[in-house]
Amino acid sequence: MEQLGFEFAVQPRRLTKVSPARLATFADCPRRYRMAYLDRPTPQRTGPWAHSTLGAVVHNALRALFDVPPARRTPERAAALVSEHWQDAGFADGDQAAVYRARAKEWVAEYVEHHDVTSDPVGVERWVSAPVNPEPGQPASMIIEGRADRIDQRGGELVIVDYKTGRRAPDEYEARGSQALAMYAVAASRTLRRPCHKVELHHLPSGTVAEATHTPESLRRHLSRAEETAEDVRLATDTLEAGGEADTLFPARPAPRCAWCDFRPSCEAGRQAAPAAKPWELLAP
Repeated sequence: MEQLGFEFAVQPRRLTKVSPARLATFADCPRRYRMAYLDRPTPQRTGPWAHSTLGAVVHNALRALFDVPPARRTPERAAALVSEHWQDAGFADGDQAAVYRARAKEWVAEYVEHHDVTSDPVGVERWVSAPVNPEPGQPASMIIEGRADRIDQRGGELVIVDYKTGRRAPDEYEARGSQALAMYAVAASRTLRRPCHKVELHHLPSGTVAEATHTPESLRRHLSRAEETAEDVRLATDTLEAGGEADTLFPARPAPRCAWCDFRPSCEAGRQAAPAAKPWELLAP
């Protein structure tokens, strides 16, 4: 029988789904990536960290703020939302938690006072996903996805906004160098079909807004680096599934950050690399 032109020997390339969090975890420590995303059951982890609790509370309060009518998005309402979402997990004691609850209320109240929050964003905690290839016109080589804190529309273009509550105020170079923000910009543009080049880091403790405007070339560079890491992840994962040695494919990378790694209880190399940090040591001073 005459063949109809199908080439059965050619298998379509499997697209790897990647998120900024997964790529950053693998780049920092492949063993931590394996423990977080591949090992089942999940290995023993540390307890909660106060700085993570604080960040989650602030994010949740700002997300909830956009659920109320614009006229009610006041500093007082923002502060009240912090109290409604507050948790004490990871803090040294109730007194320390109370100090940071008061600080968080002050941060979000000042943020609302100095920023226009009356316009509804295009997305709040918006999931975006898109198949991409760093080289224009080529078939997709991976699927980038993630959840953006906020997506604004300004002057016909989208803007990615990311909230920060860490110890150090970011600058333009950090905004421009953030692979996560670049990936959100590309995925948002594809998902929502509007141009997106501007990204912003909003640091609530200092009131700093660090912004950067990407070019097609700078976004392509970020995607190329993401693709390289994604390929390393895919190869290591496939080899592990085929019977490869876990610690060889996903080696530990001991460093000072091992002091506050979630998987420290399950990683001897991490415990030897640095003394354990207290759950509240990474709070903004």
